[in-house]
Parts: sequence; C-alpha cells; structure tokens
Amino acid sequence: MFRIPAKTCRTEETIKRSRFIATVAHASTEEDAKAFISGVRDEFPDATHNCWAYVAGPPGDTARVGMSDDGEPHGTAGRPILTVLLHSDIGEVVAVVTRYYGGTKLGTGGLVRAYSSSVKNALAGLPTQEKRDVVILTVGFDYSRIAAVKQLIESFDSKVIEEHYEADVSFKVELPRDSEDRFILAIKDLTGGKGLIGK
Repeated sequence: MFRIPAKTCRTEETIKRSRFIATVAHASTEEDAKAFISGVRDEFPDATHNCWAYVAGPPGDTARVGMSDDGEPHGTAGRPILTVLLHSDIGEVVAVVTRYYGGTKLGTGGLVRAYSSSVKNALAGLPTQEKRDVVILTVGFDYSRIAAVKQLIESFDSKVIEEHYEADVSFKVELPRDSEDRFILAIKDLTGGKGLIGK
C-alpha cells in the first residue's frame, strides 16, 4: 500500500516578481499524466512556462516517469520537480508548475529552488489516500467448495468482485499483490489441486 493524491491541489507564490503556480494531481498512468498536463496548459495558455513532471507508479519508482523544462534552461525545472516527487512518498502523482515571468532573472540556482519549493508547498497541502497494490485473479472450483473458498478469500484481506455460476463456480478476486503466491497455494490445497487459477 502507498499514498496517492486524493484530489487536485494548487498553490501559488511570487518569487522576485515571477508568479509560480503549482498544480498537483493523481495520475495512475502516463496517459493520465499527459492529459492532466495538457489541461493545465490549456488553462494557462499565456504563461511563460508550464514545466512538469510525473511519477505514474509507486513512490520512488522510476519505471514510468517524465519531465519537461518547457523552455527554461536545461535541468532547472523538470528535473527539480521530478526529484521532489520521487522523494515525497506519494505515488501516481503529476505536477505542473506554471510560471509567469516577472522581469527579474532568477539564475539557474534560483530557478531550481523556485520550482522545487513550489512543488513542495503544493504537496504539503495535498490530501492523500491509501492505494492498495492489488492483483486480480480468477478462481474456478466446484459448488461444494463455495463456503470454504469465500472464507479463505476473507482470511486474505481480499474481496470477490465478480461471481459466475455455471457448470463450476468462478470468482474474480482482488487481493493484495504480496499475498498472491500464498493465496494460490491455499486455493490448491483447499481444492485438492483441482481449483483453476488464472489472471
């Protein structure tokens, strides 16, 4: 389990006359992140820059990340935003920092600090919720095992999300990913190896 944004959060600060507007939201996929970034760009079409980064996975996971300086000097916006997100203990998160240039140059160090602090401030006020890391399995078995299988599913802090009753019974089960192997062994044990398990 890990924390994800519960809703969108926006903060604003002025640094040396430049306005920095940070918008942070939930993005479970790279497509979600890109759609959100595009939406913020549409909202602030006259901004000097709309710099962004996202982590479309668990906290600190770099498998699905992206970033853009959007015209700021290389490494002064997208990378600092991404670094803050990766160290935030929040997963599936996207951040866009919109800048309206105020006429005073901040220098590369100043830009890095400004973009970092904008995202940190937005994350500080961000409401979060727990996300369970789950796997969906389909379990097939005969009618005589219904009560025992239901009891087993409950004991694994799991839930049945679909039930089908035909020649045999089949349940679609959502369970914590770290319990998957133990659950499969328990089902095989319970059904004498006759239970069918698939994804």
